[in-house]
Formats: sequence, C-alpha cells, structure tokens
Amino acid sequence: MAGMAPPTRQDTRKFIENLTGTGKSIAVLTSGGDAQGMNAAVRAVVRMGIYVGAKVYFIHEGYQGMVDGGANIKEATWESVSSMLQVGGTVIGSARCKEFRTHEGRLKAALNLVQRGITNLCVIGGDGSLTGANLFREEWSGLLEELQQQGLIDEVAASSNSELHIVGMVGSIDNDFCGTDMTIGTDSALHRIIEVVDAIMTTAQSHQRTFVLEVMGRHCGYLALVSALACGADWVFIPEMPPEDGWEDSMCQKLSESRSRGSRLNIIIVAEGAIDRNGKPITSDSVKDLVVRCLGFDTRVTILGHVQRGGTPSAFDRILASRMGVEAVLALLEASANTPACVVSLVGNQAVRLPLMECVQMTQEVQKAMDEKKFDEAVRLRGGSFENNLSTYRLLSYRKSDSEIPNKKSSFNVAVMNVGAPAAGMNAAVRSAVRVGITEGHKMFAVNDGFEGFYKGQIKEIKWGDVGGWTGQGGSLLGTKRTLPAKHLDKIAEQMRIHNITALLVIGGFEAYLGILELSAARDKYSEFCVPMVMVPATVSNNIPGSDLSIGADTALNAITDTCDRIKQSASGTKRRVFIIETMGGYCGYLASVGGLAAGADAVYIYEEPFDIRDLQSNVEHLTQKMKTSIQRGLVLRNESCNENFTTDFIYQLYSEEGRGVFDCRKNVLGHMQQGGAPSPFDRNFGTKIAAKAMQWITKTLKDSYKGGKVFANSEETACLLGMRRRAMVFQPVSQLRDETDFVHRIPKEQWWLKLRPLMKILAKYKTSYDVSDSGQLEHVSRVRPKATDAI
Repeated sequence: MAGMAPPTRQDTRKFIENLTGTGKSIAVLTSGGDAQGMNAAVRAVVRMGIYVGAKVYFIHEGYQGMVDGGANIKEATWESVSSMLQVGGTVIGSARCKEFRTHEGRLKAALNLVQRGITNLCVIGGDGSLTGANLFREEWSGLLEELQQQGLIDEVAASSNSELHIVGMVGSIDNDFCGTDMTIGTDSALHRIIEVVDAIMTTAQSHQRTFVLEVMGRHCGYLALVSALACGADWVFIPEMPPEDGWEDSMCQKLSESRSRGSRLNIIIVAEGAIDRNGKPITSDSVKDLVVRCLGFDTRVTILGHVQRGGTPSAFDRILASRMGVEAVLALLEASANTPACVVSLVGNQAVRLPLMECVQMTQEVQKAMDEKKFDEAVRLRGGSFENNLSTYRLLSYRKSDSEIPNKKSSFNVAVMNVGAPAAGMNAAVRSAVRVGITEGHKMFAVNDGFEGFYKGQIKEIKWGDVGGWTGQGGSLLGTKRTLPAKHLDKIAEQMRIHNITALLVIGGFEAYLGILELSAARDKYSEFCVPMVMVPATVSNNIPGSDLSIGADTALNAITDTCDRIKQSASGTKRRVFIIETMGGYCGYLASVGGLAAGADAVYIYEEPFDIRDLQSNVEHLTQKMKTSIQRGLVLRNESCNENFTTDFIYQLYSEEGRGVFDCRKNVLGHMQQGGAPSPFDRNFGTKIAAKAMQWITKTLKDSYKGGKVFANSEETACLLGMRRRAMVFQPVSQLRDETDFVHRIPKEQWWLKLRPLMKILAKYKTSYDVSDSGQLEHVSRVRPKATDAI
C-alpha cells in the first residue's frame, strides 16, 4: 500500500478468516435525516455480517422500529440488499423517534432486541442518533435487570445478552461530525449543489444576473464553503465564520469590481444557518434585497432544499459507505465489554475507529464556540480539512490590489502547463495556481499544449480574470499533449531564457512525471532548468507514484458508476444477462477495481492481479449459481490492458459459450467518455487545494534559492511531486520516486487500493483472504491535527 510500511512479521498480520461471527446477531438501522450512501452502508453490513457467519437483522424506521418491534425487525438475506447500492435515501426507512428518548421507550427496545438475541448494533445516523445509541448502551445492564424483575425475560436471556456493542457510522449530508473528514452523503449532496450551480451559471451569464443560492447546513457551513470553492462563488456565508461588521459594503464593492472586470454574473452562496457577528440570521432574501438596493443588479434567489438529500449516491459515497460498513462489522466482532462505543470513519484515505462520545463532545464544542462568538475556535474545532477549505477560498476569491501584494517589484515568472491526457479538474487546478501565484506577487505564464507548446514558444502571460469560470470546465483549456521534453531540451531551455521562467508547475499524468524527471536530469547541462519545479498529478488512470489519488480519477469513477447503473437496469429488465464492461487506465486497475466496488460488480480483471483460464471458468460458474437466485444479472469489469490474450472480446465469447442456456452476454467499451464531462465536486476541490499548496511551495523554494540576483535550484528537493499519501499532502523529490515506479507498465510498484479488492470480492459472495491488519486500532480525536497533515 503506497505510503504504508508492510507488516514486519507474518504473525503480526490479522486476517478475516480468523474472525468469526457464528452465534452473533447484528442489527443495522438508519436514523435521523436520510443521506445518499446509507443503503451502500446497510448492504455492506448485511453482506459482511452474513459472510462471517453472523445473523443480520434490519431494523426498519430507525429507533421507532426498535421500540415498536414486530415486523419492523426482520432478518436480512444476501439477496435482500441486492440493487440497493445505487438507490438514494435509505430503503429500510428512518424516523425521528420521541419515544426512544424516554426510559420506557428504551425498555421496550431492549426487550425487542433480547427476544431476538441481538447484542450488536450498527447505527447509521447523525450525532443525535449516535448519542442515543451510546445512552442505550450505558443503560443496557439496568434495562435487562428491569425486564427480569418484570418477568419479561429470564435469567438465561439476561446473561446471554449481557453486553451490548455499538458501532456508529455517520450519515449526514452536512458533514458536521468532528473526527471524520467526510460523512456519508456529503459528497452526493455536493454533486446535487454543483449540478444546480452549473445550470444556473449558464442562465445567469445570458442575462447578466446575480444569483443567491441557499444550501443546507443549519449549524455547519461545510456544504456552502466547499460548493463556493468548487464553483468559484463571489461570496459565501457560513455559520462558523460570520462576515466582519460592514460586510455589506465590502460584498457590494467586490461584486461591482468583478462586473467592471468583465464578468457577466455573480454567485453568492448562503448556508441556511448563516449569521452575522451578533448572531442575527443572514437570509438569502436579505442578501438579494441588499444587492438590488445598493447595486441595482438583476438578482434571483434559488433555495435548493431537499434536492440536496435526493438522487443517486456518488461513487465516493458508495465506496466510503461500503468500506465503513465492512469496518463496522469488524469492529463489532472485535468488541469486548470494556471497548467504548466507536464510530468508523475515514481520515484522509484511511479507515479509522474513534470513540463515539469523544467525537460527539467535540461536535458539541463547535456549537458552543459559535454560541460564545469564538468563531476562530469553531473553525479550528471543525478540523484541518475545514480550515484548509476556508483559507483556500479566501486566497482565491478576492483579488488583492497591487499595493497589498508583497514583493511586487521583485516578481518571479512562474509557468504553468498541462501534460498528458486531459483530466477533469485540470482547469480548476490551473485557475487556483494562477490566482495564488498572482497573490504571492509572481507573474504567471500559461504554456499551451504541454511540452510541445513549450518548445514551440506557445507561452503567454495569464491574468487573474483570464481564469474566471474555469473550475467547472472539463478537459484542459490550456491544451495538453503527451510529448516528452527529452528531444527538445535546447528549445525548451531557450524559451525559458526568453521568458525568464524562474519556476515550473506541471499539472498532468505519467508524462508529466517523466517530463519533470527528464528536465531535472538535464540540470547539469542546462542552467535554465535549475529552477524549482513541481508536479501535481492529474490523470483519470490514477497511476502516479507518490500519490494515492490524482485529479480526474473521481470524475471518471462517477462516469463508470453512472454507466454501470444504467447497464444493470437494462440487465435486470431482460433477466439472465451478464455485461462485460471495459474501462480505461492503461495497466493500472484503479478505475476497474474501485469502479467495480462502487457499481457492485461480480468480477473485475486487472493487470496487477494475474488471472488464468481457471479463474475465468470459476467466475462463470459463480454467475451460473447467481442466476439461480432472485438476482438474475451480472456485471464484469475488465481493465483495458489487464491481459494481452484475454481481451474483452475473448472474455465476452468465453462467457457467452460457457453460459449458453443459463445467461446471455453483452459487452460495452466505455472509452473516452471516462475522460470527459464536467469535473466532480471532489476533483474541483482537490485540484483547487493541491495546486494552491504547490504554488505556496514554489514561493518558498524561490525565496530559498534566490541568491545574487538570480534563482538557482539544483538539489533533488527542488524537483518535486506533490501527492496525497494516506492522511497527508506530501512533497517528494521525483528522483526518489524512481525506485517506486514500474516504468514499463507506467504504474507504481505498490498501490493502496489493491487492499480494497478482497472487500469487493466479499461483497460479491466470493470466499477470499482479507488482510485486516490496518483495522482495529481505536484512536482518539485530536483537538488540533498536526499542521503537516493538511487534510484535503
């Protein structure tokens, strides 16, 4: 796994085969407001629970169903969670329950659980739901005693159900729970918001309008802040950081300046819980009235409301929920009497377990800080990711006047370029780099068409206004080519001399990585290349060493998942049909594997996990068995370069022949649709933040290497790749990444997502070995994460 040390001794590793759920009963419920992805979590809990031999129960209608009992508590089967993955909301229902808040209600709930031998609860909901679960657990032994005294249960039942274990997963579109980077539903809600913003921008452009958009978030401004960052909004109002007094004049001045620079529209985003410094609500209507009164702009209000909770879950939410559902079952299997109730969540790219009440207390402290008007404290308590979003938004949204920009006279010339194949989110990264660079006092230059444009001299200065509206644009507006610099070093050096380029930011895929390696290797021969250079990974294939994720991969995953959803629907209609789908990625199986996990694939073929004809045969047999159940369809994904002989046509023909009389086959090559489309909120946000961080590194490195009136940087630390590793953003010298790279197949030698493959197989009903060594460490909520993590 990239960025993770392998276990030192075989005996320290922990495998799923050694964990058993035999004799245990697990119940899963969804509570509070619904969120997209809850169904994926329910599906993962049910299938993982059944896989380890436990009995799993649905509790319908949340705590209300637990109190009412009867048909609300029903045993789940493998098939009963089929086709849930792509459905929004929660199919087992959710209800707010006053009765569970009373002692009598909890007594009824305890009886209903004991009657079915349920002592493991998996609760998917917000902080209120999880706090209720914890209280229930604390009272459990007392409730059993009471039930025994009332003669409702006997001593045997009381002793065999003496411990109640609770694991929580946070399902909330607001992302308002401390200790977790993302809660289930947040990414999908951002998808809904951004779809609306993109649509509104086209009509606003036509009529030169200002739009005020109100998004959900009564007590948390995450959705408003991230959507403002992702669409480049002119102004955002969030409850954690109310605007300074006198904001009315500042906002109107900013809107008017943006119009005078040629912008035809303004977007203002308001969280429903937005307040001013005195705690007075700031409503979307009051903002509209202000703009009309002060500026006379044609202004409209759009309130998104429950649209944000609806629709299909995004690929990110499905993967997050599936990983967390599996982790929740592992946590329940390993729980003992003295294990505190925990929540499973993701921090960075890693699953973690955190004590439930520590998270709840910290979440409540945010509200307390806001009530006491300690707004800086509220932002800090929200965590590194929220702080980073806010500081990046501030950096990009408001153009400083020349007098405010430092080092105006000694400005450096920084070139930014795209290299490789187009990836959605590249433009957001370029916009961010250009604006941060200008703010830092540099002169920014855009290079068109990659290294090919560089040696041909297609270089021009790019200004603040030139990148307006770029965040939502797919592809590469600068133009991008796969050409490598090695054959054109003389001409590139000459162009760097002509334009006095003192730093280079390359946003792109594997060719960008090779390009930086070639330029830095030529530093001995060309002094022009002795400047800071940094690469930001942007490729749908996600095959760059030194980074767990790259810009564009999330958008491609969503394209794959959407298509697979439609194909599954088609297959369900015709019955007994198996689809073979080919995905991109070169030799890297990321898109196929993670897309397969998000789409609920039955098998995924990739280069990294060699397979032979016996594996293909066993997959066909597995699907033949599946056709005997109520789920009469199959989905098989194949990475384009997984095997030169087992082509998509070969696999299609093999399945067609072997499945004759049981199922028929269709094939589908997804092709370049995976590279196109508007970038997803994740890619816009990731691109924006990673490029801003890269530019700040360039500024620091330029200052450090500026001596005697010129820039000279030739150490290996000055030619870097900025990547996301586990929980942190890390700058790594490209020369040090050589050993981690398989240059023939253009992939990293170790890839973190390979650990997700057993999870995909388990959820598709295959017996497999699953290394769970990374699970099971209960951590504590850190009040302030170390600065180094800079969580994305």
